[in-house]
Amino acid sequence: MIKGLIEVILYVQDMAAQVAFYRDTLGLDVLYPQGLTDFRDEYWVTLDTGACVLALHGGGQGRLGQDTPKIVFGVEEIHNARIQLRERGLELGEVRSAAPGIWVCDGFDPEGNPISIESHA
Repeated sequence: MIKGLIEVILYVQDMAAQVAFYRDTLGLDVLYPQGLTDFRDEYWVTLDTGACVLALHGGGQGRLGQDTPKIVFGVEEIHNARIQLRERGLELGEVRSAAPGIWVCDGFDPEGNPISIESHA
């Protein structure tokens, strides 16, 4: 059912500084959006880390426990995966569309860390 870790979402307050760090300092390639030199007005930037994507999500406000990284697991079919995981005791929210063709369902691990399952149409 789980296909592996596909994404880690890091909520950020200063997108330009974070992109500069991960791209220029650490050497990660920007996957989306490509061709920009100024990222200060971007709300979503993804970087290639190899096995999964590091997604920088704008709007972070330094809220401990709310702006923590979110671990996202890929699934083939989100509705069936949600049913199976709920049967195993994982409380998950409703399936929602995060973007065209992208379906997400959110929950928490036993210590309250946010996780999601995600499928792409």
